[in-house]
Amino acid sequence: MAIFVPFCFFYNSIQLLTNISHMERITVVGAGNVGATCANVIAHKDLAREVVLVDVKEGLAEGKALDIWQTSSINNFNTRVVGVTNNYLRTKGSNVVVITSGVPRKPGMSRDDLIKTNAVIVKEVTERIVKYSPDAIIIIVSNPLDVMTYCAFLASNKPPHKVFGMAGILDTGRYRAFIAEALNVSPKDILSLSLGGHGDTMVPLPRYTSVNGIPIHELLAPEEIDKIVERTKFGGGELVNLMGTSAWYAPGAAAAQMVEAIVDDQKRIFPCCAYLQGEYGLKNIYMGVPVKLGKNGIDQIIELQLNEEEKKMVQESANSVKKSMKALDELKLFK
Repeated sequence: MAIFVPFCFFYNSIQLLTNISHMERITVVGAGNVGATCANVIAHKDLAREVVLVDVKEGLAEGKALDIWQTSSINNFNTRVVGVTNNYLRTKGSNVVVITSGVPRKPGMSRDDLIKTNAVIVKEVTERIVKYSPDAIIIIVSNPLDVMTYCAFLASNKPPHKVFGMAGILDTGRYRAFIAEALNVSPKDILSLSLGGHGDTMVPLPRYTSVNGIPIHELLAPEEIDKIVERTKFGGGELVNLMGTSAWYAPGAAAAQMVEAIVDDQKRIFPCCAYLQGEYGLKNIYMGVPVKLGKNGIDQIIELQLNEEEKKMVQESANSVKKSMKALDELKLFK
């Protein structure tokens, strides 16, 4: 006997499935290596109906977006990827915006050297994004990361849980990769956290590092762990020296992972550059800490119980970040 199922049941089911894991529009500003990689990963994950890639260089975003879109039938994704040159009206109504704009770091150049140039860029981009997408969550990837996140926060006039930076996911990604090499194990089984500024003063946390639940100290000698920690701290510089420019595959993928956590409201625990207002004894500073990431941005800042040595390293990192923030304040870009 045939069973009659109302059409509305199928229609509502289709609508429900269609709405899962989809935002209307995600924008990536900066079509350089990092931005294009980020847009590519977001598209492959089908996180939005449309990804808009924006750049100041004529034709760059359009070309890279077209190249990504032409892989849709090959890699089986539906997200439409479009590129525009300085047309922020095309980004209107974006749910999430990733800002990668800025001058890349060159060999011998510190992140602090980038502040003056990139602050002007990030300020302008943030203001234009907020004009057309006032409700967007903003993720900063531009360097120097901590101070550029602070810059975007000032320019956006948004609550801090909606403006934060990608740093710790990249740092721990490098850390986990190095541990996987040392132990000849899958990086999937390695869990870790980091604190502090994104750069040479970052604070990897071996005490919070494990391999499928096994503490790292039971698998590696202290001197081996120290070498991995030091390599992680200077991981960005190592790549700059090898390639003559900053990395892009790992930073782009890390930013996309943050976008995915927001789109799917995953409540993932990630180390991100967040605004501290008393946590870890620090106030009015953007710095890397573990957070819970979901559809509203940062749902919670998680405060770890640090030992004295870890507290000292975090404070030293905070002092370095504060110097960069002071340098931004002295530019008097915000009145």
